[in-house]
Amino acid sequence: MNEPVKLLGSFGSPFTHRAEAALRLKGVAYEFIQEDLGNKSELLLRHNPVHKKVPLLLHGDRAVAESLVIVEYVDEAFQGPPLLHSDPLARAAARFWAQFAVDRCSRTLFKALWTTGGEARRGFVAETKENLALMEAQLEGRRFFGGDEIGYLDIAASGLAWLTVLEELAGVERSMIGEEEFPALCRWRGEYTSHEAVKACLPCRDQIVAFYAGMKERLALLAKSMQKK
Repeated sequence: MNEPVKLLGSFGSPFTHRAEAALRLKGVAYEFIQEDLGNKSELLLRHNPVHKKVPLLLHGDRAVAESLVIVEYVDEAFQGPPLLHSDPLARAAARFWAQFAVDRCSRTLFKALWTTGGEARRGFVAETKENLALMEAQLEGRRFFGGDEIGYLDIAASGLAWLTVLEELAGVERSMIGEEEFPALCRWRGEYTSHEAVKACLPCRDQIVAFYAGMKERLALLAKSMQKK
C-alpha cells in the first residue's frame, strides 16, 4: 500500500507552487492542507520546528521542508518523468542556476517591484534586467531550461510566471520582461503556465490580484528593509 502524501501550503505562495508543481509533474496523488500562517497548525510546528514555514511535505511518517528540497525529494522518491537530468554535470548546472534564480534574481526582482524611491528603484530594475539576461541565455534553443519538458530549473524559476500580475499591482508601467528584450523568457513563461500539470496548481489572475492587493504596503516595507542588508 502506498504511503499517504500530504502537502501543507498557503494560497498565493510561489514556494508552495514549486512543491505542488513537482508532485503533479511526477503524477503523485496528494492531499493539500491549507495552512493559516497567522495561526500555524500543530502539525506544521511539530514537523518543521526549525523554520515553521510552508511548504512542508509529509510522506508517511517522513517530513521534508523547503521548496527546492521538496522538489528534489519528490523527484527521487517517486516514479515519473525525471525533473533533474541523469548526467551529473547537467544536474549541477540546474542546481547552480536554480540557486541563482531563487537568491539573486528573485530578491533583486522583488526590490525592483516594491521599492518606491525613483533612483533606488531604477538601480534595482537595471540589476534585475542583467540577471534576466543571464536566465534568457540559458534558454537558447530550448523549450524549457532542461530541454523539451519542464524540469527542476523551470520549477525553481516559476516565480517569473507571476511577474506580469505583480507588476500590474505594483504600478509598473513597462514590464521588466518585455518581448523585445527577453523573447525566450516570454515564450517560456507562456509554455510553462499553459502546461496541464502546472495549470492545475496555478491560481488564476483575479485570485492573485485579490490576494496581493491588500499586501502592497507590507511588501513595500519589506523591500525597504531588504535594502539595508
